[in-house]
Amino acid sequence: MNPRKLIRPLDAASIIKDAQKELQSSTRRLFGKRLLSLGGLALLSGCDLTDDKSINTMLRRVSTLNDGAQALLFDPRKPAPTYPESMLTRPFPFNAYYDIDQVPEVDAQTYRLEVGGLVKGKRIWTLDELRALQQRSQVTRHICIEGWSAIGKWGGVRFADFLILAGADTGAKYVAFHCADNYWTSIDMPTALHPQTLLALTYDGNVLPPKYGFPMKLRMPTKLGYKNPKHIVAITVTNEFPGGYWENQGYNWFGGS
Repeated sequence: MNPRKLIRPLDAASIIKDAQKELQSSTRRLFGKRLLSLGGLALLSGCDLTDDKSINTMLRRVSTLNDGAQALLFDPRKPAPTYPESMLTRPFPFNAYYDIDQVPEVDAQTYRLEVGGLVKGKRIWTLDELRALQQRSQVTRHICIEGWSAIGKWGGVRFADFLILAGADTGAKYVAFHCADNYWTSIDMPTALHPQTLLALTYDGNVLPPKYGFPMKLRMPTKLGYKNPKHIVAITVTNEFPGGYWENQGYNWFGGS
């Protein structure tokens, strides 16, 4: 079955409504205070920012605006730019919410990928089984929210193909990812089915190094770096809004690049 035929219009209004509910905690209010000056917030939001309630209102408005604009502009069939291998960034930068000496060690022999939620097929996958699937590669740009970018060559299984093989409900709203480094994030289903969304098992033709996410990371050139989880150990297909590690601290949920 052609994965493109499975792509449905993005349910932007429903996703925005779910994301709005997440902007309630004191952590998010603190993020908002640190993100911009009070004067800048007032200009953006039209609020009299004299208390936490006003700041929380601003955060909801700004987040809704960002998620809504990105969701409406996103084309699940439009490819991100690709590049020749001569433009690869060497070395490709390491980036995480911890130092490189804290990269988790995952045993390839005992590794198991758990697939849960709205799926009717195979729920436990070994690394050998993932490597036996049809492999694709792409040379695309990774864009970090911190302001830098790098071009890398990633190889692996097209995520849309994997979801079909796993019997996932591709009409569901979200796909969530949980990782060996305790990171977690989630994406909308149209992005999951995008032809360039990849379960990456290799980097530059070699087994994916630990610092880049061994044994597997999600590579999405249509999303910012923090939406590309590494060391994935579990995938959940769901209609319940999953949030994410950074998203629950105030980062934009859609995270389009």
